[in-house]
Amino acid sequence: MNIVVLCAGTSTEREVSVKSGYNVCEALRTKGHNAIIVDVFKGTEIDAFEKAANDYDLEKERDLISDFSAKVPELVKTRREFFGENVLEVCKNADIVFMALHGENGENGKCQAAFDLFGIKYTGSGYLASAIGMDKGLTKQVFKSQNVPTAKSIWIYRGDSINLADYSMQVPVVVKACNGGSSVGVVIAKTEEEYKAAIEECYKYDDKLLIEEYIEGREFSVGVVNNKALPIVEIIVNSGWYDYKNKYLPGATSDECPANLTEEQTLKMQKIAEEASAAIGCSPYVRVDIMMDKDDNMYCLEVNTLPGMTATSLIPQEAQAIGMDFPTLCDYLVKLSLEKYN
Repeated sequence: MNIVVLCAGTSTEREVSVKSGYNVCEALRTKGHNAIIVDVFKGTEIDAFEKAANDYDLEKERDLISDFSAKVPELVKTRREFFGENVLEVCKNADIVFMALHGENGENGKCQAAFDLFGIKYTGSGYLASAIGMDKGLTKQVFKSQNVPTAKSIWIYRGDSINLADYSMQVPVVVKACNGGSSVGVVIAKTEEEYKAAIEECYKYDDKLLIEEYIEGREFSVGVVNNKALPIVEIIVNSGWYDYKNKYLPGATSDECPANLTEEQTLKMQKIAEEASAAIGCSPYVRVDIMMDKDDNMYCLEVNTLPGMTATSLIPQEAQAIGMDFPTLCDYLVKLSLEKYN
């Protein structure tokens, strides 16, 4: 099949997206697909598929996209178009687009909605589930309405009171930019001073913030593919917490998969993950983040509708635990996504 692996874009997660895109494109090409990596913002050649079918230097294409990153901040200020030159045309000519985008305009449903209007097939969840899953405040509201266990939280807009007592909350809390990703714009605050600094920091990323009760305990991730939970990963951070640096720095975490849980805990957590995915309307794959405190209470934090596909990403680890290597996983996600359109 002709497959566009769409990556990069304009979000704070651009470089992580490039890594995901490279890995996925390489994997799909080993499976015999004519896959090309495309920066949604930079654009590509109109005959990209024809050229890739004969001789394709994937590393060169990745490096060109990475080199373009330095130009993105200034271009965003003056350019109105999100889709780069020939991107829509090439995507229309593809059998499917593998969405390796992360963050704003890639995960928030806008790109998915545009593709729906143009009749372009793509991997991952549709525009509505993507939009809800990207907005941490909306995600919380859906969780509460569907009885998915989650930590106590409120959301505030720029200009609202930041006094925790006004919301019957107290430190420690976690402050999150509602539409951030990869833990960008997420700060753990254990004192009032840290809380005020966290508010200031997170407003750099969004005008709407989620303030969430801090859950001390073990952190887990559960992939849900085709409505079925995969083996659970426990995220064990060597130093600090699971922030942007620790997520993508090799060796920063010692993830354990399958996680060291009892059978009862495993089944309960997998069920919560499946319920969270269904509540948001995610299909055919998603990653769900869950905390478990010392009393074994489980709290669903959020869903990731376009999970990372880097060397340290979690869904590939979970798939490996059931004997599915990375190229096979990517190929399977393509096939599952195509079934949505049949």
